[in-house]
Amino acid sequence: MAAGSPFCDSKCGVRCSEAGRKDRCLRFCGICCEKCNCVPSGTYGNKDECPCYRDLKNSKGTAKCP
Repeated sequence: MAAGSPFCDSKCGVRCSEAGRKDRCLRFCGICCEKCNCVPSGTYGNKDECPCYRDLKNSKGTAKCP
């Protein structure tokens, strides 16, 4: 697995700190962070801080980013 940027790693570490499936959360958060260069604050919600992150969808049309 490719290493993310230190910015994304630290932001996603906080974002996923309470996730039930931390490895999955970190993977998707990292993808979203690399695309958007932004991760919402806190462990849940606050997605309006990062419209790009909020609006990314997966192939099923549901939110991609944790």
